[in-house]
Amino acid sequence: MSFNFKAGFKTLWQKLDIKPKTLAVDLIYDVIGCVLYGFGVVNFAEASNFAPGGVTGLAMFLKHYTGLDIGLGTVLINIPIVILCFKALGFKFFLRSAKTIVISAIIVDNLMELLPKYDSNPLLAAIFGGILAGAGLALIYMRDSSTGGSDFVILALRRKNPQLSVGTISLAVDGLIILLNFIAYKTVDAVLYGFIMTITYSMIIDKIMYGNDSRKLLTIITTKGQGISDRIMQDIDRGVTIMNGKGAYTGADKSVLICACSKTEVFKIKRIAHEVDDQSFTMVSSIDAAYGYGFKNPNADN
Repeated sequence: MSFNFKAGFKTLWQKLDIKPKTLAVDLIYDVIGCVLYGFGVVNFAEASNFAPGGVTGLAMFLKHYTGLDIGLGTVLINIPIVILCFKALGFKFFLRSAKTIVISAIIVDNLMELLPKYDSNPLLAAIFGGILAGAGLALIYMRDSSTGGSDFVILALRRKNPQLSVGTISLAVDGLIILLNFIAYKTVDAVLYGFIMTITYSMIIDKIMYGNDSRKLLTIITTKGQGISDRIMQDIDRGVTIMNGKGAYTGADKSVLICACSKTEVFKIKRIAHEVDDQSFTMVSSIDAAYGYGFKNPNADN
């Protein structure tokens, strides 16, 4: 029995519903984002003898002892993480992230050596390296992709325990990796600079993508309410309330969807709404707090 690879690839492409224009935009964001991220990590952090959190920081730790390139190291470290977290990731998100991981590895290992390095002041390197890395990661996240590593772990843990804070999980994972700076560089300063850079790029990501608000309420007006709500519940694992509505001018029946989510899920839900119904109307508003399943315990403030 022979397998028709061309037909199989075509079927997979149709199943994933990958549009050439969307793929082109994704690649542009990936390349720019990876260049900024790589420049911050390699040409500022590594040049100043400290490492941030995440898998990249772990790859820098390995390079310090083995000489293994950072980009290749991140790919190798991500392999077991992907195997463990694959079910929670979903095939589409996995493919997006795998593409970004490969692009990042190529750029970090080949392009960064051609660019100037800053090693004059470690504190400034931590701050400005964090700004560059944060801007790069924000561009990647805005296209519903990831550089893997701790992002995969966080997603997998939150699928099983949606009440867990993304910040808490991230701080625990990154904190352990940053502490390896002391072993590699034999100085407490390297640990402190690693924390400063990680905190800086986390703040930059939040500022670029979501402003200061941590909880969002999305109101979606559409003619395909069930289709959008099914995708949100399947892909994001968030609840949706559907109400009946009517256009005042057209008199056409509409579905009004209400969905509370974390700030990291806003772009994903907006994308789903547009993919299912490109005529949908989405409003995003900030809320002070959200109580219930997936958010705060209603008795937490008592």
